Amino acid sequence: MLYWLLKYIILGPLLRLIFRPQVEGLENVPVSGPVILASNHLSFSDSIFTPLIVKRKVTFIAKAEYFTGKGLKGWLTKMFFVGSGTIPVDRSGGRAARAALDTQLRVLRSGGIAGIYPEGTRSPDGRLYRGKTGVARLALESGAPVVPMAMLNSDAIQPTGQIVPNLGRVRIRFGAPLDFSRYAGMSGDRFVERAVTDEIMYELMELSGREYVDMYAQKAKAQPRQPVPA
Repeated sequence: MLYWLLKYIILGPLLRLIFRPQVEGLENVPVSGPVILASNHLSFSDSIFTPLIVKRKVTFIAKAEYFTGKGLKGWLTKMFFVGSGTIPVDRSGGRAARAALDTQLRVLRSGGIAGIYPEGTRSPDGRLYRGKTGVARLALESGAPVVPMAMLNSDAIQPTGQIVPNLGRVRIRFGAPLDFSRYAGMSGDRFVERAVTDEIMYELMELSGREYVDMYAQKAKAQPRQPVPA
């Protein structure tokens, strides 16, 4: 209930007025049935704009710590994630990846939309980084189509570390659904999962126009910051 109140009454109309979303290819999101939305990840606000413009409910997962913060800030953060349809998952243990996968599979098996950032974390510099194979396993185990979704300028709207977004028109582009039924029954094959993931990342590169880096974003964040070539 809170999700729909925020989307259509409390926050949605105001956010649409301020950021005037410019969306291409929204018709590529099926109106019913299980769907995986696979997006690049440029900004914290990605998880705000996606539910705002997709008519159906989109469910993301996030680390459980976002739901257990203290004080007013912790409460506001929890309310944001609850209201945006995000599910908390304990990602600290060895079974963390499986727990996240099972959570999203439940969403898909109920006919919903599972949102996922294949890079696993926000891009440190706006470029597109190597995808983790969780998105492939999710697609292969569920049989759901994957709709690639490119956030085109959310890093300009809300750069990493900036709390208050800049005023601007957010731009989002959806690609045609990707069908991986030819790999049915091959979940767990690391070569197949890598091929599926790379195909998804290629579509995201084409849609976003961002440079692709064949390195995990988390590893890039751990390295000394290098200037991005002009």
